[in-house]
Amino acid sequence: MYEVPDLETDHPVRSSEIRIYGLDEFDGMRRAGRMVAEALDMIAEHVKPGVTTGELDDLIREWTLAQGAKPACLGYKGYEKTTCISINHVVCHGIPGDRVLKQGDIVNIDHTVLLDGWFGDSSRMYSVGAVNPRAKKLVDVTYESLRLGLEQVKPGNTFGDIGFAIQKYVEAQRMSVVRDFCGHGIGRVFHDSPNVLHYGRRGEGAVLKPGMIFTVEPMVNLGKPQVKVLSDGWTAVTRDKSLSAQCEHSVGVTEDGVEIFTLSPAGLFRPN
Repeated sequence: MYEVPDLETDHPVRSSEIRIYGLDEFDGMRRAGRMVAEALDMIAEHVKPGVTTGELDDLIREWTLAQGAKPACLGYKGYEKTTCISINHVVCHGIPGDRVLKQGDIVNIDHTVLLDGWFGDSSRMYSVGAVNPRAKKLVDVTYESLRLGLEQVKPGNTFGDIGFAIQKYVEAQRMSVVRDFCGHGIGRVFHDSPNVLHYGRRGEGAVLKPGMIFTVEPMVNLGKPQVKVLSDGWTAVTRDKSLSAQCEHSVGVTEDGVEIFTLSPAGLFRPN
């Protein structure tokens, strides 16, 4: 058996203000971020044809508990799984279960750990065997959009600068940025202020300051940006059934730029 996190203790209340952490507190995020990245490294060899999403979820849950951390999504707002696993036209929040992976699928695995009071949150894409060229380009564009967004994370820039960089690149590739979901503040709170939009205008939004900690997690569709949430209340899919991809890092603003807490220790964050 595993312990379901206590919601009141493990999920403090969202702040109306953007929290500023001391740079000396970043070590907690480094440890939580590394752990979630190691979990996503560990699962890579298991993402193959014939495996179910439920089996992947079980592996990540047991690995996380064995490291002395808690799976943050387990029990969060009634969610009953450790991860979100989203395949092909599922944009985000896919619920692990009996779905069997097939050759050519593209899969996003989103995982968050709670370690010593700090939340580490990351997601990345996995290819199940060889995928078609359009799917590969979508995944590549999504990762590049994240990289370009993170280039804008520095003191004095704004959250609008991040969104603008992502949107400009994605739309130049004739793809679309999902508007219905966004990044978020993180740290000692799982989902905190601010909302981090993946579209926007230069110079708009709050100014970035050292000590801010948040996620950047663009969701990119091959088709139109519209999504719908299925009757399970969680799974979001593209309305036009086009493929979707997502990637996510947890980051902190430093005195002169950005620190990425969820880099892959094995160098596996971005698929080849």
